Amino acid sequence: MKKAQFNATNSARYQSMGPVKTWNKTSQGISGMTENGTFQITVYQSGVIRIQASRSDQFDTNLYSVVASPEEVSFSINEFSDSILLETNKLKTQLQLDDFTFSFLDLDGHVLNEDDTLGTAWIGTEITCYKKIQPEEKFIGLGEKTGNLNRFGQAYVNWNTDYFAYGIGDDPLYMSIPFYLGVHTHGAYGIYFDNTHKSVFNFGASNNRFAYFNAEDGDLDYYFIYEPSVSEIISTYTSLTGKMKLPPKWALGYQQCRYSYYPSEEVETLAKTFRDKKIPADIIYLDIHHMEKYKVFTFDGVHFPDPKSMIYELKKRGFKVVVILDPGIKKEEGYLPYEEGKSQGLFVKYPDGEDYIAQVWPGWCGFPDFTKEETRSWWAEKMAFYTEAGVDGFWTDMNEPASWGQFTPNLIEFDMDGNPASHRKSRNVYGMEMARATQEGSTLQNPTKRPFVLTRSGFAGVQRFAAAWTGDNQATEEHMLAGIRLVNSLGLSGVPFAGYDVGGFAGEASSSLFARWMSIGAFAPLYRAHSMINSRDAEPWAFGEEVEEISRNYIQLRYQLLPTLYSKFYKSSLDGLPIASSLAVTYPHEPKVYLQDFQNEYLFCDFLLVAPVESTKEITKVFLPKGKWYYLYTDLQHSGNQVVYQDCPINYLPVYAKAGSIIFMQSRVAHTAEPHDGILNIHLYQGDDGSAVLYEDEGDGFEYQSGKFYQRKMEYDFHKGEFKLEQVLGSYPSSYTKIKVYFHGFKSKEILINGKQEHLKSENYSFLDKITAFDPLPDNELPFFQIEELFYVEIEHTNDQIILTELN
Repeated sequence: MKKAQFNATNSARYQSMGPVKTWNKTSQGISGMTENGTFQITVYQSGVIRIQASRSDQFDTNLYSVVASPEEVSFSINEFSDSILLETNKLKTQLQLDDFTFSFLDLDGHVLNEDDTLGTAWIGTEITCYKKIQPEEKFIGLGEKTGNLNRFGQAYVNWNTDYFAYGIGDDPLYMSIPFYLGVHTHGAYGIYFDNTHKSVFNFGASNNRFAYFNAEDGDLDYYFIYEPSVSEIISTYTSLTGKMKLPPKWALGYQQCRYSYYPSEEVETLAKTFRDKKIPADIIYLDIHHMEKYKVFTFDGVHFPDPKSMIYELKKRGFKVVVILDPGIKKEEGYLPYEEGKSQGLFVKYPDGEDYIAQVWPGWCGFPDFTKEETRSWWAEKMAFYTEAGVDGFWTDMNEPASWGQFTPNLIEFDMDGNPASHRKSRNVYGMEMARATQEGSTLQNPTKRPFVLTRSGFAGVQRFAAAWTGDNQATEEHMLAGIRLVNSLGLSGVPFAGYDVGGFAGEASSSLFARWMSIGAFAPLYRAHSMINSRDAEPWAFGEEVEEISRNYIQLRYQLLPTLYSKFYKSSLDGLPIASSLAVTYPHEPKVYLQDFQNEYLFCDFLLVAPVESTKEITKVFLPKGKWYYLYTDLQHSGNQVVYQDCPINYLPVYAKAGSIIFMQSRVAHTAEPHDGILNIHLYQGDDGSAVLYEDEGDGFEYQSGKFYQRKMEYDFHKGEFKLEQVLGSYPSSYTKIKVYFHGFKSKEILINGKQEHLKSENYSFLDKITAFDPLPDNELPFFQIEELFYVEIEHTNDQIILTELN
């Protein structure tokens, strides 16, 4: 191909790609040259088209996010006088030759997305793609971004930033995921902009002409994704950037953190108190005070004189221990991690080869270059310090990277796995690569155990390495609801395992706020409470007896739902879909989903509609989408596609089960490793067809990948009145010896079990315990709800098919 001739003049002005001069068909699409650049169109999948444009002969690519290779896809190319039309069995892509603009259409010719006539252009090194906004178009996703579910009219910056006590509208935050979805009358699509430089996504802010996305340097490199549904678009995006790995079951339990728990006696007292108060919990975190003068790979010898024994005692009580890992390595003679990092050339450097040194918790520090393979291997080896002490999981913090002054010089350089680049290109992937090194280290040190890594910073693809939490939030009602939108947005963006600091990190929650937050947190993928130094205690019992009982109720409910939750995590590891799913995933074209009153609602584990509400409200409006819905605590039925008014006393978070739901529950346990009573409780909600898959394995390790799992599909046919438990797949023996099926909304008292008639029994059933009447005045007594005479049948567990048929 002839080398493009680039115009270097007027670099401070708009310069388009210009008209297409030459193009050629390739085995995977089209390549060519315009007046001002080179381009490449790649058919990645039937519904995925990759667009690349550059002013160089070589494309500038991101090595770290897309892990899938192009598939072999049949496509056709037709040339017209003014355009080229590339077509797969899902999607049409039209390139206008005179101005290098693209239109993406479905097979019926409906426009899904199209460039503005300004197309693709540079201003200096800044590369921008300008897009028309379709009528009534809504924009969702973009990862960890504050603001409304619908991002129309706003602009966002992707630049990983340490932002203590951020506001509910502040941007940018700790993590950058440049992937969004557009939803309008003719369908939905996704765009992933695969450029790691600081970028901007403008969805119609400050102009009435276009939306755009740009980066301050690098190439235009984006993937256009079209599938029939929003869920399939998200799943396809994660087929490109990778899926979450199935975490250990203990990571799904309740997690307690504070900055900081010390000395070791306080940690042991914390664990004992959970067990004494019969509040389930699985994880205790050790924050920066576990270290000697904040130096990573150390324990404070005064406050933690025998960490191995302390951890051993915690394990006897059923607790796992997660330690914080900060990237700053203190510049100190004799401190082995620093000496090794310096001598082996493992730190981030200035262009002249001198190590970059900045201040953070330990003082002046060097920063491991996690974009270098040797550094990742070294870090993995150093983690033996913790695993030999019995540490189970790792929490990577301050990995934007953060430093005092919050203004890292752009000239420092990173290896980028043999493709050296400055901080401008490398910053956004630094935290993800630290999470990667930590995950690899956990696997190296404990090869038979599944790693658990929690990260603050990341980029597209971070879900392959770690769970995420939303950083240093504030203890306010507004932050509680904003955190839900952040987690739901992360789920829209391929990160299903995410959470927020329950109770708020900065500031102090009121008793009612903490109680409400604990109830909402029970329906978050990651359930972790966290509080800051110099603030009041923020454990479930720290706000009085009433809040303690409310907290215990919802933590216990979380543990009873573990069969449903673990099954959903397994499913998500296969399809990449959210655990906490914004209603925009299932009901993207329902306008009420995007209204401020209802945008926080979400589906938890597919079946439970959670309607978060401030603790200050006694009644709230809830939008119920089409279908039939059951108020969880009473079985009161509501027709969908309407707004209902719901009482929301502090001990009852509004939650609804959709008709057709199949919800798996177990008995209460103190932690995930404690045996349950052997009974699988199945809650079946009448009124619509439904299906679910129960998944079990050992809860840790990797034998499930070789067939040692238990998997059972269950289907309910509403019109036949038939509930089928299919034959079990896999070689793992179920932990259940009996199955107890609860029939919600059913009228008949008789049932056929594999053709044999059985009489149903009934009981009064409650999902939550009654709160003790601490106030002698009856007007202040909290309500108690139960389902009267809920029918059920109990059967012996068998791996063979079981069919339950309702009798009229």
